[in-house]
Amino acid sequence: MAYDSISIQLEPKSIAACPNPPTVLQNCLKNALQHQVDVFEAAKDHDIVLDLAPTGTGKTKAGLSVLLHQPNRNAIYIAPTNALIEQQTEAAKQFIQTTNGELNHYVQPVSAKEIRQWSNDRVGVRTGEKLYNLIRNPASIFSDIGPNHPLLLVTNPDIFYYATFFRYNRLDQGNVAYSFLTQFSTIIFDEFHLYDAKQLVGLLFYLVYLHEFGFFKQAVKVILLTATPEPACEQVFKILESQGVRIKQVNGESGKHQHPSQTAVDLEIRPQRSRDEFLTEIADEVAQRFQVNYGQNGAVILDSKDHINRLTDYLDERGLAGEYGRITGSTPLKDRQWAAQQRIILATSTVDVGFNFERDPVSSRQNLDWLIFSARDRAAFWQRIGRVGRVLGKQQTNIPSEAIVYLKEKAWEQDITSLDTTGGRTTLKEKLDSLNCMERPFLQVYWQSEALLETARPLVILEEALKSLSQESLIPKLFETLKTVFGGKSEWKYYRNRMQALLLAEKLQNTPIVAKNEKQWDFAKVWSKGFYSTRHYFLEAFLKAKHQDDAEDLKEKRTKLEDWDEAIANRNDIAEEMKAFAEEWLNSYAPIFQFRSSLFENVHIRDPKGLLLDVSNETELDPIHLLRNYEFAQQGNITEVTDRAQYSYEISFQLNYQGTENEFKYLKLNRLIALQNCTARRTQQGVTAPTPLLTALQKEWLAGVITPTTINQGIIFYLRKQGIESYSITVKGDDFSKSYTFFTGINAIMTAAMNGIKIRLMDEEEFWIA
Repeated sequence: MAYDSISIQLEPKSIAACPNPPTVLQNCLKNALQHQVDVFEAAKDHDIVLDLAPTGTGKTKAGLSVLLHQPNRNAIYIAPTNALIEQQTEAAKQFIQTTNGELNHYVQPVSAKEIRQWSNDRVGVRTGEKLYNLIRNPASIFSDIGPNHPLLLVTNPDIFYYATFFRYNRLDQGNVAYSFLTQFSTIIFDEFHLYDAKQLVGLLFYLVYLHEFGFFKQAVKVILLTATPEPACEQVFKILESQGVRIKQVNGESGKHQHPSQTAVDLEIRPQRSRDEFLTEIADEVAQRFQVNYGQNGAVILDSKDHINRLTDYLDERGLAGEYGRITGSTPLKDRQWAAQQRIILATSTVDVGFNFERDPVSSRQNLDWLIFSARDRAAFWQRIGRVGRVLGKQQTNIPSEAIVYLKEKAWEQDITSLDTTGGRTTLKEKLDSLNCMERPFLQVYWQSEALLETARPLVILEEALKSLSQESLIPKLFETLKTVFGGKSEWKYYRNRMQALLLAEKLQNTPIVAKNEKQWDFAKVWSKGFYSTRHYFLEAFLKAKHQDDAEDLKEKRTKLEDWDEAIANRNDIAEEMKAFAEEWLNSYAPIFQFRSSLFENVHIRDPKGLLLDVSNETELDPIHLLRNYEFAQQGNITEVTDRAQYSYEISFQLNYQGTENEFKYLKLNRLIALQNCTARRTQQGVTAPTPLLTALQKEWLAGVITPTTINQGIIFYLRKQGIESYSITVKGDDFSKSYTFFTGINAIMTAAMNGIKIRLMDEEEFWIA
């Protein structure tokens, strides 16, 4: 099949200005745009407002303007990344200063790093304790805050999720969740189209909660900022509208007073080839532009950090050393600021949000004249193409820009070549919308698998807190709305039983078999306090995973729960085994309940040769990326990068299994499980490379799905071509040693399930519900 490139010219874009904004906005919105004013006005009589204005047209100020409707109440701004927390904190402070005293919010950035830096001497040392007290009374944390200052909290989706899903320390989770669920009158979600499946579950749960518990009737406002709304979310909004939620979408591009916002863009669409061919082609394009158009600025945005760093070698070979700067997720702030001023910027998706390629001194024309980028899905395409040729507020607005995009070869197999190249942006959008390979497949797959179980956690805890109160009846109603939103099939009782059993497991894993003193509960007492249905579900899960014959006896009622209650109270060996199972069972659910899917915590590295960094020489790095792509040496606690690997290393795992091959196949294969005694290995061309760092990274539990390699070879090969990570794992048991394939992380597990690998959980539940 021919994979010929395609050329199309995208017409210039403009956006409507508002020459006469309301008086209250005239100071804080200089040169106001129509969409900013429309968001402010829509918030007066709508519950949820979506600002769909293009990238770089002031959506942040539009969202902040809504605070003026309730100037004395708390608000929260959820920025998509930690890097943006700092940026949006400063933007909020500046906005508040321009309101002439209409707003006097205390603006506080909140990330895990920020909270760790707060004093331990005022309210306590626990993260959740500090966060709760900040919202309750900011002066309890920061003594310099005067009275009568409402709070504007600027945070990220991680903290928002952990707060609203009761994931903080047991001592604090109720207080923190209550604060996030009740104490903010304006909630702004920035760039929410970039949210992955789990992040969207958290956001949508919150919207449904606000609706069912009547907060919209109490004038709570939600502002969603996005240039490219996710189609799946639009269906959710229709469901909420049908239930009486008032939702307004603001576009802002139509209107009488049009100002240029983006130049014409000459776009070339190319297939993404193998790594070396791909990088050679990009390097040639960059070198040609640098030499022919010396006064122009450009950028390369790729999905792979390794590709960006290897591209520097190709550019150095073409005489461009020192002419480029790199911006990736591990780039320190000082390096970002330096890189932003270079004529060639090499970046990963970290610049997709909040990075405007601004120049110092300010350019009179677009900041980017050309852009070369890859795009895995439609949202990434439109986000990145919106970065080139921005001219809003510029003096020169008619100089065309150029772009090259690399798409999956699958796009050609799905007939992208039939694109009407005379139709500009309209026909390009229609064509991209028709390509299945440009979808984000994880959203509905995850929503139809375990999203409802995930949302059952806050529902169960809320239901218990509201017991015997009138609001208790809202929980089943809230669940039914979530069920409609996510497309689930099972009833609330089913998910409640599962989650209550998991919450019981959380208690049991930390409970001593024998109490050390009268104030401490022992295992049997904690067990006996569980609901009958909860204990029964937990017992079923335990027996199915560990004692199939006993599970059958319980099922056929030859034994009953009371028999096991008595045994647990009198036999420490049974209690010990159940406690161990509780820990293993909870860890097997880690890919579902963990907000981030990385295997290991980042490691601190030193980069004296500039293989990853341009200015600094130290940063935090994903250890898998380090292990796969670099040579390094360790001196004590210091990991120093010494060279780029000539050939990428293979990362694999080895599991020592106590049991026979038949037992392993029956109990472990094609199940979401948690593994102990599992170690990582690093090999290159079949030769094992001794790596001390692997020992430091070893985890007590490693969760994932082990599947036979041979019978799934076609699926595994296809998934790797799509960028879905899997690892080889060698299992050594009592009578066998055999290699399998290991999927870790929720996206990899979901995709494997979606492509035909049938996966079950330890408790025999199905992972994916079609």
